[in-house]
Amino acid sequence: MTAALAIENIEVVYHHSVQALRGLSIEVPQGRIVALLGSNGAGKTSTLKAAGGVLPYENGRVASGRIRFFGDDIAGRVAHQLARAGLAHVREGRHVFADLTVEENLVAAGHALAGRGRFDIEPVFRYFPRLQERRKQVAGYLSGGEQQMLAIGRALVGQPRLILLDEPSLGLAPLVVKDIFGIIQRINQEQGVAMLLVEQNAHVALSVAHDGYILENGRIVINGPTAKLLGDPDVQRFYLGAGDEGHVNYRDVKHYKRRKRWLS
Repeated sequence: MTAALAIENIEVVYHHSVQALRGLSIEVPQGRIVALLGSNGAGKTSTLKAAGGVLPYENGRVASGRIRFFGDDIAGRVAHQLARAGLAHVREGRHVFADLTVEENLVAAGHALAGRGRFDIEPVFRYFPRLQERRKQVAGYLSGGEQQMLAIGRALVGQPRLILLDEPSLGLAPLVVKDIFGIIQRINQEQGVAMLLVEQNAHVALSVAHDGYILENGRIVINGPTAKLLGDPDVQRFYLGAGDEGHVNYRDVKHYKRRKRWLS
């Protein structure tokens, strides 16, 4: 089966000189959630920007390698073209139109997807009942959690085949995070939409993902099914806070480059 997203040995460069990704390869199978974990500055957001066609807007580019979306090479295609093809990108920071109502935000997202056919905002309210309650409220007055729900809802309007999610838990209370990730998992199960999830909270990311990759300094250092990642002592120590040493970087393990990647 063709993968929803296949990133093959890409190099990403900003400002013609700053290298963010070094030979990175990731695969997101159809209908599965894949978590991309790593410390700050590891290259997680750059991976999503490369896949989502955002790099040209930030003086960045894919210098080498391939990115395939359901088998199609999407090199050179920018964000709005990919969105209309069914690739949604929920960027870090809860990007919504603050001066528009919740309903107007969703309608605007639908109108932006010219060529995708008719759109329906009602399913968004079924997944996020709180947005239904605030349907006529201006988005700028929503709580952080509600704005994150709206950002995800805007992506859902276009009935995407793949969603890129960048730090959906950032700045949110634990109970809100639990609610949002429960809905993310439900969307995946009910709609079969594939997801690539970047998340600092490794525990919550691995609780919903089928597979995971750990990124350090622009390279994948370990990957595999989440059950194996959760059972790996080094992952437990360096990313899940097991033991007395707390959180440190996986790159501090001198032998990490020699580790074999797990196969599903």
